[in-house]
Amino acid sequence: MGRRWTMVVVVLVAGLLAVTAARFTATGRQAQFVLGGALVDAGYGLQDGLESYDFEHEHDITPEQIWHEVQKQNHLAASMRHTFPRTARHPLVAMVVCMDARIDTNELVGDTRHYYYIIRTAGSVMSEREQEMLELAVANGVKLVLLTTHSDCAAEKAARSTEMRAKYPALAVAVDQRETP
Repeated sequence: MGRRWTMVVVVLVAGLLAVTAARFTATGRQAQFVLGGALVDAGYGLQDGLESYDFEHEHDITPEQIWHEVQKQNHLAASMRHTFPRTARHPLVAMVVCMDARIDTNELVGDTRHYYYIIRTAGSVMSEREQEMLELAVANGVKLVLLTTHSDCAAEKAARSTEMRAKYPALAVAVDQRETP
């Protein structure tokens, strides 16, 4: 058995023990939370090596092929959700996050349960529509709104470049406005 599979088995066994203990103690519930995150991380680790699911390296792939693959992956994920349903809860946190896929919202908040609303826009900028989305989220119980930025942001680079500002003027102005109180 490879090192990766050994890690998965150890995490699964520890997870079962944590689930049992979690029902009875605060420490057990914390262990269950941490182990759940470890299982998700292990899942990401297992999936990282599956290049057939990685569009980044297949530059000659057509939009139709990408759409077909997205539909297959969605069906697989939906079947897992049907088998292992989640508790339906309204989030208490809303996040405005750049659309850059390198930002993993699970890691950002340390929670893999997705108990938060996410609005993703270029440069984490908001128009009136996104502002109304946040107002609706607050009306539905959100208590905290996180506004995020990140390093190496293409939208921020566009706002700083004269050439890019000319190409993306609305985005550049929105980034400027985001920075002013």
